[in-house]
Amino acid sequence: MKRIFPKNSPILSSRVVVRSYPSWKYRIVVILVSCLVLFSLAWGMFEAGKQSRNSLSEDFSDEKFDYNELYDPAACRQAKRQQICTEMGELIHQVRIHNTANESLLKQIKTLTYENDQLKERMVFFQHLMSGNFKSGVSVYQFQLKETETPNKYRYTLTLTQGGKRPNDFKGRVRFYITLHQNDETRIVPLVNGESKVDFPVDFKFLYRLEDTFKVPEGISVKNIQIQIYENNDSKALLTQATQPIL
Repeated sequence: MKRIFPKNSPILSSRVVVRSYPSWKYRIVVILVSCLVLFSLAWGMFEAGKQSRNSLSEDFSDEKFDYNELYDPAACRQAKRQQICTEMGELIHQVRIHNTANESLLKQIKTLTYENDQLKERMVFFQHLMSGNFKSGVSVYQFQLKETETPNKYRYTLTLTQGGKRPNDFKGRVRFYITLHQNDETRIVPLVNGESKVDFPVDFKFLYRLEDTFKVPEGISVKNIQIQIYENNDSKALLTQATQPIL
């Protein structure tokens, strides 16, 4: 039988490496150094994450502040000042046109109301005239004193009539006396006409109407107004009547 291995062949074996065994002190030092390195890395990552979080928070806060400023009414008005001013100008223009139209309408209403009152008064007068109820001679059909919308300004109205069969033209004069009150004092002053005269000429046959206004100084009130009617060439008053101001 043939031998597989030679008689004096060497023994086949793996390579053997001989190393020195580290001591336990060395192992402890290595472990401590490794833990320190890991701890340093972990701490560095923690600080980096913290700074990143703070940076993100600051950025978010800044963005939130800008958002609030964007929708703040004052900031919005400042940003859109030109547009708002243009729209406001158009709105004010429309309001002025509306107010002007209202004022014009109110004036027209007042004018129409005043004319309507005059027509009613004349209609009542002519109805009374046609009924034949007027007294013979001159009489006061209407005498009023009203306060106007203007402070310290008054409007007076006087209507005289003459009745009887075929009356002659009445020619005479009317005088107005105003009783004023101020600081517990009362005084009577005459009212003058456009020519600065106390006599208002009167010349009519059936109807005479006089309407005008006067104004008193501030702080003075009007208690009443009195009329005295004189016939020409007669110093004695034919008629005397007084009335108080009404609203």
